Amino acid sequence: MSRETFQAAQKALAERAPKVVHPRRMSSRYLLSGLARCGHCGKALVGQDAKGGKFAYYVCGTLLKKGPKTCPAKYLSAPKFEALVIDKVKESILTEDNLREIVRLVNEEMDATCSEYRGKLETVSAGIADVNQRLERLYDALETGKVTMDDLSPRIQELRERQKQLNAAKWELEALLADRHLEMADEKTVRRFIEELRALLGESPFAERRSFIRSFVDEVKVTGDQVVLTYTLPMPPKELTVEAMPVPPIVQYGGRYRT
Repeated sequence: MSRETFQAAQKALAERAPKVVHPRRMSSRYLLSGLARCGHCGKALVGQDAKGGKFAYYVCGTLLKKGPKTCPAKYLSAPKFEALVIDKVKESILTEDNLREIVRLVNEEMDATCSEYRGKLETVSAGIADVNQRLERLYDALETGKVTMDDLSPRIQELRERQKQLNAAKWELEALLADRHLEMADEKTVRRFIEELRALLGESPFAERRSFIRSFVDEVKVTGDQVVLTYTLPMPPKELTVEAMPVPPIVQYGGRYRT
C-alpha cells in the first residue's frame, strides 16, 4: 500500500467518526478534558496542577468545588490516566482489522464515485460529439455557399465555447477517475503503517492527539477502581463499544501525593 493510499484510509477513518472535534476548539492542556466523567456523581473530571505544576491530576468536579465527603471519587494521576486511555485506543482502534476494513470501505466508496464519474463522463462525451456534429454541419454549409460567414460566425463561436467547456470537464473527470482507486495492502505494509500511527499518537502535537482521541472515544467514566471507555467506532453499524479496565494509581489523599 502506498503512502497516499494509507493517508486516504486514515482520513476516511477520521471522517467516519461521528464526532470529530477540530483542535482549535480546545483550550485545556489536559488530554481527556470534556471526555472524562465521574461514575459516582456524573460530573466531569477536571484537570488540576499541584505543587507548582510538579504534579497533574484529574479530580471530580463535585469533589473539587464542594470538598471532601461530597463524592467518593479518587484523584487520578494525569500522566498515567492519559497513557492508559491512549494505550487502549491504540489497541482498540489502531488495529490491522480496522485499517483493512477502512480500506475496503473506501474502495467501495471509490467504486461508487467512479461509477458516478463514468456516468458524467459519458454525458460529457455525448455532448462533445453533438457539438462536433453541429460544427461540421455549419462548416459544410459554409463550403457549399448556402450561408455566409457573417451569418454563422456567432453560432460557431458559441459552439466552440461550448466545446471548450465540455473538453475541460472531460479532462477533469478523466483525471479524477485516474486517482480514485485505493488498492488493498499486504499484511506487512498494514502492520508497518499501524505501528507508525501508534507512534504518531504518542509523539504528535497535543492538539492532534486530543482531536484524534475525541474522534473515537465517546466517554471515559471512572467509578471506584474501574475505568470504562465508550468508543464510537467509525465502522458500520457505528455502534458504541464499551471496554472496562482497572483504574490507574490514585495520587492524593488528604493533600499528600503518591504514585
